[in-house]
Amino acid sequence: MSEFDGLQVFMCGTSSPLPAPGRAQACVAVLAGKALYVIDAGAGSAQVATLGGLPLERLEAVFLTHFHSDHIAAVPEFNLNSWVAGRPRPLSVVGPAGVAEVVDGLNAAYRLDRTYRVAHHGAELMSPEVGVMQSNLMEAGTALSFGDLTVTSFEVNHDPIRPAVAYRFDYRGRSVVISGDTIVNQGLLNAAKDADLLLQDALSLPIVQTLERASAGSRMEKILHDIQDYHAHAGDLAALVDQSGVRQLALYHLVPPPSNALFEKIFSRDLPDGTIVTEDSMIFELPAGSEKVRVVAP
Repeated sequence: MSEFDGLQVFMCGTSSPLPAPGRAQACVAVLAGKALYVIDAGAGSAQVATLGGLPLERLEAVFLTHFHSDHIAAVPEFNLNSWVAGRPRPLSVVGPAGVAEVVDGLNAAYRLDRTYRVAHHGAELMSPEVGVMQSNLMEAGTALSFGDLTVTSFEVNHDPIRPAVAYRFDYRGRSVVISGDTIVNQGLLNAAKDADLLLQDALSLPIVQTLERASAGSRMEKILHDIQDYHAHAGDLAALVDQSGVRQLALYHLVPPPSNALFEKIFSRDLPDGTIVTEDSMIFELPAGSEKVRVVAP
């Protein structure tokens, strides 16, 4: 991706834990000027980012919305790939309470791997200090500034998973919100207020309930029942758009990811007009000094 005056958003992963061909688990990359930020890092997403040509040497931080495995599994890969690419400082992993436990555990699990890399390639190329991730607590309702970029954290509702947050990125008059996993609640509405682009997790209740009935008597029946109350339903999103004033709604972390034309039609029938159902490697461009949201298909 070339240098761009504004915000660029790259979809590194658009699936949920339900597997889908051609889709990695949840991950969004945001380029603000030259700096790169990653929000969540589900399985497979680091490969999508690398193959998509993201400038991983400029990776400033990974922001975690919560600590489900499908949002953290590829954090070590992003750390390794950006270390190899020449990231000059230890990778900052930002998140709500619990982020230190996650980062400490990943650092411990990959300690031997780091020693192998340094022994093989040398400390001059692979500085040992740069390979160790650093955790940074960010409470909901607080903001961080990176030059012209402001990142704000908002509490959302993914009960019983607590804490869970959404992030809003504001840069040179443009804004993008990444929901993480949540139902529609006041925290999400506050985050999305008059945003240019909202990337929202979404569940198709008709499809999930059909799959639940088809799974009767199996372990999946209860799992498919349980997930229905902690993701935003596709039918709730028109009200979200109306109340928040968001300019462009786009869906990711799709539950389940549409696998054929019929499922796509069912998933889309309750959505507000103009909603984009994202795919891996899709790019959104938000030029500074404009209200345009350009979509570059993968």
